[in-house]
Amino acid sequence: MAEPTGRPVVDLRSDTVTKPTPPMRAAMAAADVGDDVYAEDPTVNALEAHVAELFGHEAALWAPTGSMANQIALQLLVPPAHELLCDADAHVVTYEMAAAAAYGGISTRTWPAVGADVDPETVAAMIRPDGYHAVPTRAIAVEQTHNRGGGGVVPLATLRALRGIADRAGVALHCDGARIWHAHVADGVPLKTYGELFDTLSVCLSKGLGAPAGSVIVGSAERMARARVIRKRMGGGLRQVGVLAAAGRYALDHHVERLADDHARAARLAEAIAPFGVLAGPVRTNLVPLDLSKSPLDAAGVAAAARAEGVLVSVLGPYVGRLVTHYEVDDAGIDHAIEVLTRVLRG
Repeated sequence: MAEPTGRPVVDLRSDTVTKPTPPMRAAMAAADVGDDVYAEDPTVNALEAHVAELFGHEAALWAPTGSMANQIALQLLVPPAHELLCDADAHVVTYEMAAAAAYGGISTRTWPAVGADVDPETVAAMIRPDGYHAVPTRAIAVEQTHNRGGGGVVPLATLRALRGIADRAGVALHCDGARIWHAHVADGVPLKTYGELFDTLSVCLSKGLGAPAGSVIVGSAERMARARVIRKRMGGGLRQVGVLAAAGRYALDHHVERLADDHARAARLAEAIAPFGVLAGPVRTNLVPLDLSKSPLDAAGVAAAARAEGVLVSVLGPYVGRLVTHYEVDDAGIDHAIEVLTRVLRG
């Protein structure tokens, strides 16, 4: 990416800004396609089977966006006028435009935002059973890794505790696994180990992995049959979508293990700006969270000053910013970002 002046830009706003690599484009061009509404696109079918196998589930369904994938999964688990529990900063209630209520008639109740530091006992105490003139809880959702929690990884022990709580209460457990690939690389937890803990998962192919679009919902064969109906109802029934599924399959085959490079570059960024007291928490994966509440600049000011020197920063709130590494930012780009951001933060 470059400005009109021709100066290179280091885009740290998100890992969704990446463009398909030349080999990924070649895979897309060569994709065997069919009508996916009839379940006749061989490339989509193969991708769905592959992702289901990765997570040890019976079936999977491709969806055009992560938000749609999450919302389909929630509708599978929570009937209208019943309740979902999640944290107050969860993507499903922060960035999905109240879709759980608008499309699914789902009531949501949240525990205080703590990113990846979920307290299972807090969640257990919130579950409401049938009766007592209250909205009964039907599912719990967790985010792995946690976006507004600075890319934090929910520990495996915490997830196992939540699984036990869900089983005892008779409720379902959903994983918004948009960046679960990062958790897999950071902690070395096998994808099947994650998969066995959840009734449904949504996993994204366009965050970090570099596909231009697409997420996959994972679950039982019965649930995925219902998911196909919900996807069509929500306008997600596409036709020769194998050209996008091919990009997702290429990403899974070639771009997962390299996420460790993004983690290392994020850690280097974090180390460089740590002396300015703006890190909002530890950096485990490819997200560097910024807390500018004690800085002389607000988030918009930092972003504007950095942009003027060719570095793009995400603004999440008046004093909240974020830096995200991805495969289009190499070591030289990190060097430039460090040079610019340290100068900006120094004021």
